[in-house]
Amino acid sequence: MSPLNPTPSNSSDTSEITTQLSRLSNISGHMAGSAPSVFTADRVPQAPEDPLFGLMTAYRNDTFEKKVDLGIGAYRDNDAKPWVLPVVKKADEILRNDPNLNHEYLPISGLADFTSAAQKLMLGADSPAIEEKRVTTLQTISGTGALHLGALFLSKFLPRPHNQAIYFSNPTWANHHQIFSNVHIPIKTYPYFSAQTKGLDFDGMYSTIASAPEGSIILLHACAHNPTGVDLTKDQWIKLSSIIREKSHFPFFDCAYQGFASGDLNQDAWAIRYFISQGFETCIAQSFAKNFGLYGERAGAFHFVTSPTPASDHPSSASDTITRIASQLAICQRSEISNPPAYGARIASTVLNSPPLFSEWEQNLLTMSGRIKEMRSALRSYLEELNGKQGSWKHITEQIGMFSFTGLSEGQVGELRSRGHIYMTKNGRISMAGLNTGNLAYVADWIDRVVRETESKSDLKI
Repeated sequence: MSPLNPTPSNSSDTSEITTQLSRLSNISGHMAGSAPSVFTADRVPQAPEDPLFGLMTAYRNDTFEKKVDLGIGAYRDNDAKPWVLPVVKKADEILRNDPNLNHEYLPISGLADFTSAAQKLMLGADSPAIEEKRVTTLQTISGTGALHLGALFLSKFLPRPHNQAIYFSNPTWANHHQIFSNVHIPIKTYPYFSAQTKGLDFDGMYSTIASAPEGSIILLHACAHNPTGVDLTKDQWIKLSSIIREKSHFPFFDCAYQGFASGDLNQDAWAIRYFISQGFETCIAQSFAKNFGLYGERAGAFHFVTSPTPASDHPSSASDTITRIASQLAICQRSEISNPPAYGARIASTVLNSPPLFSEWEQNLLTMSGRIKEMRSALRSYLEELNGKQGSWKHITEQIGMFSFTGLSEGQVGELRSRGHIYMTKNGRISMAGLNTGNLAYVADWIDRVVRETESKSDLKI
């Protein structure tokens, strides 16, 4: 049968056409008799686009030559390029030349050399909790996975007879809400950022935590608070720990910026180590995305530290308690990811377990944190020079870490985006890593211009 002449030329062609017609008939019959999907719009509504990823898409689609991305939570060098840490390149080379490297599954709890090194990094090599064997650590899908694992465990096992809530700072990292609501833990907030001072509202934070029902979960940012960049002082941490103990609250630390915030790994872990030294039972979500630049490798760890006082029904030792906790954490992990990914953990482990590479990593951290500090100082100087008001932007240099809460209103943020092609989140948070010597003056000029134009009707009073 010719393609140009569908008329069958023999019995074989006739049989083929009959078979094809039969199949079409069967398909039509199935379609005619199939039930409509049960996943109606009422049952499965369209979810809103993630605001941050939507912002990234808008930035990429903008063709303006001088556009600026201040939304991305990832380090950029002075040329606005991703920076692969030199020490990470060395570790990568070591791994690639290792003849014993393979792609076998890791254990459920992860790469042992990585988790033990992550423990020491976070808690301190001389931590009494490590020495007393009352810590368990699982490798996770970065900090997000660590938060989820902790949330899942607490939802199943933390005594909450009155369905006590978890308390977040207001504001906090947006994903915190989704992670804990997914495991059905109620969410409440405590005051954190003061719009008037553009600093910490410690009195509001303290009083809310003090009045929270006993046994609530308190989520705390260990350092470089996201999104505000405002941290507690050591004295404030000490005072806060007292009321958390008095109310029998459970502290849950999120630590995504150790070493990236101040440039000092020990200083950035001070609050966590203080709480542990005071005998708190706590857990910690640790990320290696920012401080190693391993954003796409998803390397993280979840640490659970139990009380030095054994559980009342098993008075033998605290290590017995942590063994039981570890067994349940492993079941949670097994049912969700089975085994964590290997490569990012191998990179971090190679560095953490080599004194020369560890020292080089500390220098890389100083490079990143140092450039962020330089951008803070320069942006403040530009803005205060433009408006002639000394100290009017001091909150930029008083804050720490990757982000700064500028105090810009949502309307001002919209003006900066539509007219200046400067992209930041609606709440006025900017990533300091998005600034560089090539765009700093441009950004400062636009911020000053928009603030002047809207000052009379804006909440921001500069």
